[in-house]
Amino acid sequence: MTHCQDWDIDNYKSEHEPKHHWALKKAFIEFHKDRFPEHELIGLANTFGNVEFLGCQYPQDTMEQIEELSTPVVGAFREQKKGKLQRTFVGAADAANKKVNRK
Repeated sequence: MTHCQDWDIDNYKSEHEPKHHWALKKAFIEFHKDRFPEHELIGLANTFGNVEFLGCQYPQDTMEQIEELSTPVVGAFREQKKGKLQRTFVGAADAANKKVNRK
């Protein structure tokens, strides 16, 4: 695949993006910069970030592609995350039910 690789990855860092999020997304972009055109890779990197950091879900084909592309860059991040407190989302109905049924 031949496409321009002469672009600055750092142009895509949001000023409000946490440093550890940007570091992982940047590693993803750097690893795949030679495989995808700029606009496509940035979309994939943002999708990867949404899945990894926010728990977003996409159509099955997209999830499989992101999983395949993220495997070489995400291992150390996930290992580091294991020992940290994880957020758990509870549905409103479950929360209300537990509150009502407290003893």
